[in-house]
Amino acid sequence: MKIHEYQARELLVQAGIPVPPSVVIDRPTDAGSAFDQVTLGMGKPLAVVKAQVHAGGRGKAGFVKLVKTRAEAEQAAQFMLTNRMVSVQTGPEGLAVRKLLVGCAVDIAHEFYLAITTDRATRRNVLIASREGGVDIETVAHERPEAILKQALHPTLGLQPFAARKVAFALGFKGKQVAQASAIMIALARLFESKDCSLAEINPLVLTPPSDKHPDGQVVAVDAKFNFDDNGLFRHPELEAMADATEENPYEVRAHQAGLSYIALEGNIGCLVNGAGLAMATMDIIKLHGGQPANFLDVGGSASEAAVTEAFRIILSDHAVKGVLVNIFGGIMKCDIIAQGIINAAKEVGFKVPLVVRLEGTNVEAGRKLLEGARSMIPTLQAGSDLADAAKKVCAAVN
Repeated sequence: MKIHEYQARELLVQAGIPVPPSVVIDRPTDAGSAFDQVTLGMGKPLAVVKAQVHAGGRGKAGFVKLVKTRAEAEQAAQFMLTNRMVSVQTGPEGLAVRKLLVGCAVDIAHEFYLAITTDRATRRNVLIASREGGVDIETVAHERPEAILKQALHPTLGLQPFAARKVAFALGFKGKQVAQASAIMIALARLFESKDCSLAEINPLVLTPPSDKHPDGQVVAVDAKFNFDDNGLFRHPELEAMADATEENPYEVRAHQAGLSYIALEGNIGCLVNGAGLAMATMDIIKLHGGQPANFLDVGGSASEAAVTEAFRIILSDHAVKGVLVNIFGGIMKCDIIAQGIINAAKEVGFKVPLVVRLEGTNVEAGRKLLEGARSMIPTLQAGSDLADAAKKVCAAVN
């Protein structure tokens, strides 16, 4: 699960990490008062208006604007709330913007990158840091991997103070900056583990220029991104309450409500499979025979007939789908339940695209008999003798 930047800032504040003042609005007419609120007391009023969407590339897309007056804030808000944001991460259709963050701008002496995620190779959580903060951190990691620092977290004790200080010194912090940066790293690590995160990222983490109040400068989190492990959300109702269904793929939301594991892809062959590993293998063999999978859909081992029917509704609702491959190896999941789900879907929405079904395992003969009796209802139905045969048939039918 993902959350918006303004929600991520709330989590940072709760963890004791310094964040510039900000206000969330959803109407252009509120931008002026928000500008006044966040710039109150500043000698030189300057704010930033940022679109709140679950996608990156906002700045390059024109959906992050520095504004110097109420009028500029209102103009930026009007543009963002009435246009879809199109970036490298959204696709050509873009995303609708429903909320904006109006934040106090910060003088920046240097930008850093800070994140915690799981290193699958070492099976440990790891702190990732770089002096190259801001945009295009992926490019930095690819072109200059030596600019990326990594510090593994202790499996039971988390990020230790000595390890945080080591990273702070390596990033070039000096004097009181070291204590500030170390405290932020430790707080972020605790937040990562306590909230079952899969990613906790601050980008940029900034060092402000020296001032009378902060002679050594101040280390502040300006932007943040959090991803959470869906399997741990039952422990965090406060996080579930932050979910924004309008930012999610509607098919994925429907599948989640039905207890199905579904991820939309960019191909044209819909897949219905039981078991994540078998689903991955099914997508691979579709690619092998020249096709493009339109989704990952795992009905699991205990899906009901109603859930299987809903799975077909979801697949067939995607207008990009030009063919469907059903690949079931029945263990706990019974082949006759899948067959009845196919028949139910045929009755409700109809199969106007090629349908190739490969069934093996528990109650396979009962499932095949059900489908054989429904051939007049499903004229596009073909049987696959094995997975390779099924993949060849659906790819040929679609192409």
